[in-house]
Amino acid sequence: MRNIVIEELGATAITERKVEIVERKGLGHPDYICDSIMNQVSVRLSGEYMERFGAIMHHNIDKGMLVAGEVKTKFGGGVILKPMRIIFGDRATFNVEGEAVDVNNIAIDVAKLWFRENLRFVNPDSIHYQVEISQGSAELTDIFKRKDTMLGANDTSAAVGYAPMSPTENIVLETEKFLNSPDFKKRFPESGEDIKIMGLREGNKLHLTVADPLIDMFIKSEKEYFRKRDELLEEIKTYAVENTPLRPSIYLNTLDRPGRGMGGIYVTVTGTSAEDADSGQVGRGNRVNGIIPLNRPVSSEAAAGKNPVSHVGKIYNVLSHRIAHEIYSNVPDIREVYVWLLSQIGEPIDLPRVAAAQVIMERGSLESVEKEINEVIDKEFSNIQEFCMELAYGKIPVC
Repeated sequence: MRNIVIEELGATAITERKVEIVERKGLGHPDYICDSIMNQVSVRLSGEYMERFGAIMHHNIDKGMLVAGEVKTKFGGGVILKPMRIIFGDRATFNVEGEAVDVNNIAIDVAKLWFRENLRFVNPDSIHYQVEISQGSAELTDIFKRKDTMLGANDTSAAVGYAPMSPTENIVLETEKFLNSPDFKKRFPESGEDIKIMGLREGNKLHLTVADPLIDMFIKSEKEYFRKRDELLEEIKTYAVENTPLRPSIYLNTLDRPGRGMGGIYVTVTGTSAEDADSGQVGRGNRVNGIIPLNRPVSSEAAAGKNPVSHVGKIYNVLSHRIAHEIYSNVPDIREVYVWLLSQIGEPIDLPRVAAAQVIMERGSLESVEKEINEVIDKEFSNIQEFCMELAYGKIPVC
């Protein structure tokens, strides 16, 4: 028997609150870069371990950092003076029954491929790579040697997920994806990837503050910068008006000041502020549903890079959102649901210390849907091994 607790939550649904704040750090943001690369290292290692040894070995690549470089921007194209540095941290299995696993080169290869596929103007070979991954502790490594059908949790950790996403959350997330889509970059190649969006909803009025660094090689003068910025602003306004029921106001690159040359405009050489302005770190970016929802309870764990078969800081973080989504989608009369999961170190991951659902009802009573909610939670934990394999092969995004 799983310890499942269901209760009605006496709270105001997020869409009925006067103020809501949501942030999205986009594809080229230094924090997003760290989360995405370190998670891909975990995916690649999981595949290597599975292919060679038939099981995923102990690893947690969740302590990565991106150290900003230095550039000199210039109309028509600037230069890189000092390259960025990627630091890979934490633990992995380097040897399995006498067979070596080249963890260091796997990490570097993954990072180079990620840059090549995602940031158009970053040369992966120019970046400095510093691998500080070490062998794991004896007790945590031993979890993977035990012959249990279900691995034990490697930490006592809590997570929370919710459903549904609000209109504010959706438009913040989808606007960044729109601006970083291949089609948009084809139409506006001067738009950089380091797009950050902060959404503020006051009643039904939505304020989106967008930061988008323009690529200096496409900008010949200050006048041209402001002309292209205004074109981008109109595109964002059109998209927002067509894709949200809220009343949007859009603000783009609000630090800009005409007449101050390079000091008054937001341009980059490579499309990311990591080139000289901002370092990045795993866990400081988006939550596992792709946003930073400041009005919601959120998990403190950094999911990116953690192993997908015993580290509940990853598994429960993502699973709590999936369970919440399944409850909201399949159980009638629910306005909003929050799912809390707590592990106990060493105990099987399919037997949480508690799995709690807090529900705001649209209509009817909690008693009428309690059994269905219980069944959804129980089903998701019964299928947790399949879910972990989806995480292992990178089929579920975590940032």
